[in-house]
Order: sequence, then structure tokens, then C-alpha cells
Amino acid sequence: MTDEPVRGRCLCGAVAFSAALKSAEMGVCHCGMCRRWTGGVYMYTSIEPASLELSGGDQLRFYASSDFGERGFCSNCGSSLFWRMRDGSGMEVAAQALDDPSSLPFTAEIWMDDKPANYSFANPTRKSPRDEATSFGESAGG
Repeated sequence: MTDEPVRGRCLCGAVAFSAALKSAEMGVCHCGMCRRWTGGVYMYTSIEPASLELSGGDQLRFYASSDFGERGFCSNCGSSLFWRMRDGSGMEVAAQALDDPSSLPFTAEIWMDDKPANYSFANPTRKSPRDEATSFGESAGG
């Protein structure tokens, strides 16, 4: 866990948050659900769920996208903000929703089995197939 909390918000500013990072790095999920949810790849960083502080939480909605995962978004502007385990055991935030994501090194790609051939990233990363999709975070493509 990092000492200084990160801060972020949705596009319209209705939902703002701060949280402690579980790990100061960023990953990408290539699963079909994440790509459809974000219109691209889901760039995420893991947070400590108990540390999450929200303002505008009445605008935050969660969609149960699988038996184990939920996706959080702003009901006003539609920004994709969070992915969490339904049992509360893990949570991630959309890295690009952070006020300053520049300090998070891009280190991991998960659900490589689902990655389309029409894009790739240039920097070296840890690459995990679908059945090993937890890397440093909790995302399991659900």
C-alpha cells in the first residue's frame, strides 16, 4: 500500500474519490467485457477498498457484470470508474480517471487470450492469460 492517497473524478465531476493504492502500478485488461465497457482497454490500478472516500456517491452506480464482478460508473456522464469483486475482497479504479496517473508505471496486461490483434503496447509488461488474470490487481475480467 502507498502512503499518499490518489484522487480522481468522473468526466462531469459529479463523482469524486480518493483512495489508498494497493500497488503503485498500472495494468490493462484485454477481456471482452472491459473493452466493451470502456470502448477500448481498461487501464486500472488496485486500491484498498476500505480506504475509498467518495463525494457524489449518489451518482455512482454499479452494474453486476458477472457472478463475481461489478463495474462502477457515473450515472450522470457515464464515466467508467471502478471494478470490484462482489464479495468486497478487491477493487480497482480506472487509472485515467485519476487526477495525475503519470506516476503509475504500466507494468501488466491481463486476459491476453482475449486481446484482439489490431493493437499492441510498445513497452515491456508482464502478460497473463485469462486463467492467471490477477497480476498485481484483482481484475478477473468480470
